[in-house]
Amino acid sequence: MFARLKHLDTRIFDNIPRIHRPAINKIMVTASRLGNAGIVWWFVCLIFLIIPRWRYTGLVIIFSIGLTSLMGEGIIKHAVKRVRPCHDLSEEDKLIHNPRAFYSFPSGHTASSFAVTMVIILSKCPVYVFAPILLLSITIGFSRVYLRVHYLTDVVVGMLLGIVCGIASVMLFHAIVPQDLFFVA
Repeated sequence: MFARLKHLDTRIFDNIPRIHRPAINKIMVTASRLGNAGIVWWFVCLIFLIIPRWRYTGLVIIFSIGLTSLMGEGIIKHAVKRVRPCHDLSEEDKLIHNPRAFYSFPSGHTASSFAVTMVIILSKCPVYVFAPILLLSITIGFSRVYLRVHYLTDVVVGMLLGIVCGIASVMLFHAIVPQDLFFVA
């Protein structure tokens, strides 16, 4: 099974340049940069913290980003030690510089994106809030494969890790911090 996944990863990695186009390249670079250090998710979190009705959700988002980073960046990446595929590319084949983190499995950009998305979905945010966030999460995850800094399996496992950490964050946070401590309209 692992051989088949590795073969799939390699085929996608080798063929992804076929869809590269200047306009799409710019979109994917921008999407990827939004995920750097979770910057877009901290901005989303700030918006939630400012609105009293959604302040509790903002706190859960912070918790989910922390849990996801601990699991993905702190534990799994250093246990698996999968080298990023971009390290084998020549400079002219790269659309962005190599990321600082040497290891690729799982994708931290994708994991944090889907952790936040899951928290927002489970917090019963209106569709006009979670739909664009879901779309952005998918775009960020895809950008990592498109830019050839992750294999597809890195992104898929990042997505699954984010979903699990998002669900766990909601459950743990609700068990530890009562929602009625916060003003909820």
